[in-house]
Formats: sequence, structure tokens, C-alpha cells
Amino acid sequence: MPPRETIKSPFLIPHKAETDVEINSYIIPKNAQILVNVWANDGDSNTWSNGDSFMPERFLNNQIGFRGKDFELIPFGAGRRICPGLPLAYRMLHLMLATLISNFGWKLEKRVKPEEVNMNEEFGHTLEKAIPLKATPIKL
Repeated sequence: MPPRETIKSPFLIPHKAETDVEINSYIIPKNAQILVNVWANDGDSNTWSNGDSFMPERFLNNQIGFRGKDFELIPFGAGRRICPGLPLAYRMLHLMLATLISNFGWKLEKRVKPEEVNMNEEFGHTLEKAIPLKATPIKL
């Protein structure tokens, strides 16, 4: 069986508390290992309406950015340990996506209707679709 493709890790890399600190009445002791759950943060219903739904259009007229300054959305982390791949991803994602869209036609597997595509995730060390999506490129 081929390996399943990973989409995103739900946690940032582990951090270590340098001193005792209190956050929202919780005491974090010095040297405690801290994992930031970006998956829960990125889908927080206090920030995003329908936070658990795939709605990329929510970012069209939104001032919240992904570069680590707005903590409502931190897919690349923030601060000194921000992902070093962010500049490359920012520059290349649009180009790669545009190339795939413009050079191929796309269709779902036989007998699969768009409204029937299962968008549920499987939670683990990385987030994966519970049922992998298979799209077939058709050379134009």
C-alpha cells in the first residue's frame, strides 16, 4: 500500500518554557514542553464563522495574515521558530497551482459526484483526509 500524503501537522514543533509563566490562570512550569495546536487555533469558532469548514474565500477580504503576526492563523508558526519554508511556499504555491490548473483538465473518479466527496479529516500526528481524494488529470 503506498504511503498516504500528509496535509498539515496539527501541532507546531515542541517548545520549552524558559521560565515559570502564567497564561489565562494556568501555570506553565519552567522546562515544560509546550505543543501549540494550530489545527484547533485555525478552526476556532470565536475567530472564524464555520471554522471547521473548508472555505478559502473567508480570506479574500480579511486583514488576518499567515506570516506569524496574527495569532488567529499561524500555519507556519511565528516568532524565532517560524517555518523557514514560508518564503518559498508564498512565492511558489500560486505558480504551481496555476500551472496544474492551466495545463490539465481535472475530473473525479468514476461514479463520484462533487457533493459526495468526503471532506472529513483523520486526526493524528499529521492531518489526512479520512478517505483520500483521487482526482485524475486529463492532458488538454
